[in-house]
Amino acid sequence: MTGKAKPKKHTAKEVAAKVDAATTNRGGGKAGQADRTGQEKGGHAKLECPHCKATVPDSKTMQIHHEARHPKIPFEEDKLVNLHASYTADTSKPRPGVRGSFKK
Repeated sequence: MTGKAKPKKHTAKEVAAKVDAATTNRGGGKAGQADRTGQEKGGHAKLECPHCKATVPDSKTMQIHHEARHPKIPFEEDKLVNLHASYTADTSKPRPGVRGSFKK
């Protein structure tokens, strides 16, 4: 009788999960902390609040942050600090927090 054994081929869901795990920045540890704070650019923190130095990925999120944290100060988009403009990428080391293949 057949049909009870595990199928020998990978399912689309399993393959998609492996691709996601290999390409998504999970950002753990010291490298991930530097990435989240905007020191190492894996693509997370782009803008910095001029008042409290909080970092966010885009302008819309910064506007939400500003309305919640600094309601008495008017929001001026031209005063935001763009962290990506001042950073030059170091291509000699791998991106932080990205898990590659286990096969070597």
